[in-house]
Amino acid sequence: MEPELVIASSSVDAGIGCWDLETGVKQPLHYKSCASTRHGLSAVGSRFLASSQLRDPKVKNGFIHYWSWSKPGVEVKSFLAEPIKPIAANPEGTYIVGGGISGKIYLWETATGRLLLERWEAHLRPITCLVFNDDGSLLVSGSEDGIVKVWPLLKVLDDRETDKPSHRYLYNFSDHTMPITDLVIGYGGWNAVIVSASEDRTCKVWSLSKGELLRSVAFPCIINALVLDPAETVFYAGGKDGKIYIVALSASSSSSKSPWLHIIGSLSSGSDAVTSLAYSTSKNWLLAGSEDGSIRVWDPKNMNLIRGFHHEKGILCLFPDLSSQFFPETGPVNNLQVTRRRKSSLPPPLQKFQASKDDKSLTDAVIALPHTNSNRLKAAYVTSPLIDNQLIELQQKGSSAAAEMGVAKVKHDLAESRQMVKRLKTTYESLHKFCMDEILEGDGPPKG
Repeated sequence: MEPELVIASSSVDAGIGCWDLETGVKQPLHYKSCASTRHGLSAVGSRFLASSQLRDPKVKNGFIHYWSWSKPGVEVKSFLAEPIKPIAANPEGTYIVGGGISGKIYLWETATGRLLLERWEAHLRPITCLVFNDDGSLLVSGSEDGIVKVWPLLKVLDDRETDKPSHRYLYNFSDHTMPITDLVIGYGGWNAVIVSASEDRTCKVWSLSKGELLRSVAFPCIINALVLDPAETVFYAGGKDGKIYIVALSASSSSSKSPWLHIIGSLSSGSDAVTSLAYSTSKNWLLAGSEDGSIRVWDPKNMNLIRGFHHEKGILCLFPDLSSQFFPETGPVNNLQVTRRRKSSLPPPLQKFQASKDDKSLTDAVIALPHTNSNRLKAAYVTSPLIDNQLIELQQKGSSAAAEMGVAKVKHDLAESRQMVKRLKTTYESLHKFCMDEILEGDGPPKG
């Protein structure tokens, strides 16, 4: 099995650093020419690296760059309709989403680069955070408007909803009073929680099943980054004061004696502001990136500091004592992830605009399903227009036996894909009816 890798990027052009998590060894390649936006780095399906880029704010276009694991330079450049801040990919890497400064969200099919939805006006102000749930069926967005929205992708891609953009979201959480800084969502399916952080110095815990606020936790500083413990008993909140706060998810909210009731501990090593957090589920290690360019690896069970890196322009400094030092040509670590490498060829650039008003993307797009070992469901990870294109290409190759076999296979995949769309739409409509019945029989609709 490929080792777990730590990847990190910065708002200055320091490239993308890459290290072996277990050994601390810097990987041979340092990926160049990357000045990433906050929440703007993604290992798409672990197959390649993608990052939205900071450029001159006067420039109207946005940029997303791709790097393969095997080459240090940018190999694919996408020039987009507006500057993009956060990007995210669903777990399978089937889709890439980007949040624009206009408040729009853009959704692309990774394999083809096709823009599936051009006018997704999600928020009134720039998007700051985007995160998928564990099966890729829900997208959660946060914005400078202080609002958190939950989007079912089946509903977003439903052509019947195209004239009703405000009705595409499942929940609209508006309890924060300042911009959203980070979001995390749990692994419990519809029983999961969503945790949001804001510049208003609070983190709020939301119930996905009930669509309501479970608790609000106050902090002595702005929280920049969040990550959940795999057991989901606590979450970690990286503060502007350099501390990582440990917050209990199960603590009782009945007492009002202290505004910091749920904070049960903290980690601190005297660094600058914590800017990003990540978690290794295999090692149970917590990773924190900081304003000073350092990356620290913690064992949160015993509060031990395991090792540290420093993100510079192609240079690794391993400093066991992690004492305060000066490192030239460095910048804040604004993105930090733990991933495994799966090498593959790079897809084409992302489209700037939707190809056609008659594009069938909305009706034919298929949402990636949870992980499965069934080969029959492989067709669910591509859209039927992509299969149509493959069918045309095969038919143009002639009438050889090999081509005919290929045509038959693609036709079979196309039929399965379209059947899957019908089943998913039927399931969605049943779930929607069930939820509406529950709401009408209960106390009324969810807040927001």
